[in-house]
Amino acid sequence: MPVWLSVTVLAALALLGLWGMWHGWQARGRRTSALVPSLPDVPGTLGAPLTDDVEAVYVSSTRSGDWLDRVVAHDLGVRSPARVRVHADGVLVARTGARDVWVPAGALRAVGTTSGQAGKFVGRDELVVLTWVPDATTGTAIDTALQVRHDDARPALLAAARTLAAPTDTDTAPPAAQEEQA
Repeated sequence: MPVWLSVTVLAALALLGLWGMWHGWQARGRRTSALVPSLPDVPGTLGAPLTDDVEAVYVSSTRSGDWLDRVVAHDLGVRSPARVRVHADGVLVARTGARDVWVPAGALRAVGTTSGQAGKFVGRDELVVLTWVPDATTGTAIDTALQVRHDDARPALLAAARTLAAPTDTDTAPPAAQEEQA
């Protein structure tokens, strides 16, 4: 087989592979836009800041409980540098090169850490995860992962965001009755 033919075949296969990846990303965007039809807009005026800006990397957003099911609708699949600030009325993730993400306090369900999510695995619980419901009409919860650049900023971010999280049934349930010891 002549060299020019081999190069042409390899180039065609590479282009076909790139087209397939682009097509798959577009299809995932359509599927996830059904789960998350809209995102809350960043309000014109934000409440009092509870933290300073925290440098982070916006890793990804996934369907809650499934760390590999990436949500790509509304630029949520775009990994980007970010500055995170917790306000009295929500969490602002100001991203470079992608749409900012506003997590209203009423939509925030839980705040925690994890070692990995679609797009990043760090091996320790270094990723801050915000579990929230962006669109009340669907009720679909998503997990948004952030990798804080400076370890000393993580505890303040976690503490401030946890003050906004809506209590769950287990948080408000009375403590279990203890059996009497005879």
